[in-house]
Amino acid sequence: KECLSKSEVQRKGAQGKTGVFTGAYAKHPIREEDLPIWISDYVLMDYGSGAIMAVPAHDERDYQFASQFNLKILPVIESEQLPFEGDGLHIHSEEGEISLNGLNKAEACEKIISYLEKTKKGKRQIQYKLRDWLFSRQRYWGEPFPIVKDKKGHYFLVPDEELPVRLPPVADYEPSEKGEPPLARVKDFLNYKDQGQRETDTMPGYAASSWYFLRYTDPKNDKAPFDFEEQKYWMPVDLYVGGSEHSVGHLLYSRFWQKVFFDEGLVSHKEPFTKLVHQGVILGEDGFKMSKSRGNGVNPDELREKYGADSLRLYICFLGPFDKDKPWSSKGIEGVYRFLDRYHRFARESKGKNQETPSSFNTLFHQTIKKVTEDIENLSFNTAISALMILLNEAYKLNLRDEELAKTLAQLLMPFAPHLSEELWEHLGGEGFVSLASWPDYEKQAVKVEELCIGVQVNGRTRGSIELKLEEKQEKALKKALDLKAVQNRIQGREIKKCIYKPGKILNIIV
Repeated sequence: KECLSKSEVQRKGAQGKTGVFTGAYAKHPIREEDLPIWISDYVLMDYGSGAIMAVPAHDERDYQFASQFNLKILPVIESEQLPFEGDGLHIHSEEGEISLNGLNKAEACEKIISYLEKTKKGKRQIQYKLRDWLFSRQRYWGEPFPIVKDKKGHYFLVPDEELPVRLPPVADYEPSEKGEPPLARVKDFLNYKDQGQRETDTMPGYAASSWYFLRYTDPKNDKAPFDFEEQKYWMPVDLYVGGSEHSVGHLLYSRFWQKVFFDEGLVSHKEPFTKLVHQGVILGEDGFKMSKSRGNGVNPDELREKYGADSLRLYICFLGPFDKDKPWSSKGIEGVYRFLDRYHRFARESKGKNQETPSSFNTLFHQTIKKVTEDIENLSFNTAISALMILLNEAYKLNLRDEELAKTLAQLLMPFAPHLSEELWEHLGGEGFVSLASWPDYEKQAVKVEELCIGVQVNGRTRGSIELKLEEKQEKALKKALDLKAVQNRIQGREIKKCIYKPGKILNIIV
């Protein structure tokens, strides 16, 4: 009764496991030992035969179930903790003439399947998780199928020269009470010459949205959806940015279509996208998703009027990590607005000036170019903007005013605040548009750091820090760490079992 009240999604995601022992047993196909047969909510009828051999040491759900009902848990892959779902060498896997001990997963699977087939105790079978895909809709909005059903009930495609089949104008877009599509009521469309009747269902929305990026490679082609050579030049898409809700609704279908096109020789690549990034959501100031019912939304038009489009754009990028949800802050946008105002004054005051900069500032200048360049590539916009703020603050501290510095700042700021950057670039005598100017280079020698400060941990807890060269070896790093008083107090003569050293990052002493 409890299982029947749950949906399949609820059963898959349930934390606690339900179970009833049937009182029956099954024989292990190789060891001949009795295995208890249980019924549980997380075993689904559409997976295999609807009955599974549980492996609690190496499957999280099986492990939860076995732990909950105090069932035997036997590890068969070497691991330090359970459940372990990774790859490794087999143990406890020997019986009679068959042994899997010492083999990894792929080797063990192949050997055991071959053995079961040879002894006629089983056979290999591929399990598909894909289900049938309903592709038709009884509505008006959608691509019509270029298909006609003749008077004998046979189907045929309309000639290529009649493609694409376009939607006819209709008075009513709704299906009939019987579910009849709107196109079925348009007699001029329905009756195809004297040969039969057109298909009146339409394709779903993702029929076109699954390959629109291919049309972008050749948008003006009136002879075909896209030219092979054009798509070969542009594809695959370098970066796809979208919400995680698109993972099935768009990404899966796009890959499905791309692979069909590839098999048909219509495209040059098997995969449509090379990189996928999910962006986070901007929350209200109360930490909840913006919504009308909560009244926690902000009006971007009002913010643009008050602070300008550049401030709004810059602050959205500055809010936090690109892939994380982040709450809006009205005070935060004021801080960004003040930063742009400071840069505006700095650029105006720097025109025609050429000040010599201290070596420490020169290092920071080139480090900033390097960081902003790399952060933009990695979509770490918030830390790129932070680096620009630090550089401008340092220039003000040193009372620096320099035209070339101001122009470089305009280039680095351009992706985030394009309008102000263009205006100040022109004011500073920059050629053409700053958005089309070459991206600034940094001097590799200037950004080279001789020594770095890294944290020293004992059993995972930080006890101090040491200065080390980036390429320093572990032996010297450990010696320096053991000179720290806090580390000595923590170790107090105990044996050092292990040292985890990541140059330039961390040193962790395990005692």
